[in-house]
Amino acid sequence: MTTLAAIKAAAARMEGHVRRTPLLYAPLLDRLAGRRVLVKAECLQVTGSFKARGGWAAVSALPPGAGVLAMSSGNHAQGVAFAAAAHGVPAVILMPSDAPAVKIANTRAYGAEVVLYDRATEDRDALAARLSEKRGLTLVPPFDHPEVIAGQGTVGLEIADQAGVDRADVLVPCGGGGLSTGVAVALAAKAPGLRVRTVEPVGFDDMARSLAAGEALRNPATTGSVCDAILTPSPGKLTLPVLQGLAGPGLAVTDEQALQAVALAFTHLRVVAEPGGAVALAAALFAPDLGDTVICVLSGGNVDPGLFAETLARFG
Repeated sequence: MTTLAAIKAAAARMEGHVRRTPLLYAPLLDRLAGRRVLVKAECLQVTGSFKARGGWAAVSALPPGAGVLAMSSGNHAQGVAFAAAAHGVPAVILMPSDAPAVKIANTRAYGAEVVLYDRATEDRDALAARLSEKRGLTLVPPFDHPEVIAGQGTVGLEIADQAGVDRADVLVPCGGGGLSTGVAVALAAKAPGLRVRTVEPVGFDDMARSLAAGEALRNPATTGSVCDAILTPSPGKLTLPVLQGLAGPGLAVTDEQALQAVALAFTHLRVVAEPGGAVALAAALFAPDLGDTVICVLSGGNVDPGLFAETLARFG
């Protein structure tokens, strides 16, 4: 169980290395949503996503010189590669072959060795276990890891300081739930009137369905959404129990809505978001039954340039 103390300790270790990102707003975006929308711009984070926080928290907690292994479609990959390079330790990253080219290239640019696999036919956990044993590397999972969750929880500490409101739904993009869980733990302690609600793509909303069912459920597919950053087969074993106690009902948005949110984030906030990172903003804009004020995490901006151009041409 990640605690507020662990989140504060992670924040202390990452000070000066990971950015405190702004909480943005735009009156015209509020008008479109029909409510006040505050946007935590983690797309402006080092490496382009919140994953720099969890990567730094986990790597900085390891014994000096320990090499690391990570599994990721790109954002966790870059976060771990960035932290490993800064700590002078080797990093091997297992990435799906259909990950955006920009994410693969950036991960290599941080100095990591990238090993590609087919996520539709190969078991990444089995591949990771073999690599870890063969190379003597410490696995840093993308979400089911106490230090990773603590690092992501620093987003919640900052929201509690920045929000200036007593009550709001805090909409968080969700894959395995590391970010949602860390933010929920931080807010429960620092701003209990701010309630986390997970947001996922339609058809890949395993966390929302699991929260509603009271048990872990799997997605029927592992590919098929433009929101590659948050496609996971099932909720985390560490994350689901925490969110069952602290989070509200989960939300789901369509790929179309996520792409619209990408375009609107650029038009009104002048920030670059990737589809998976924009699902919370999409929910803020399009989901019914939300309050007068919502806070949403724009969790990443590592979008493929071609897709971004097409999205702006279509919706901009």
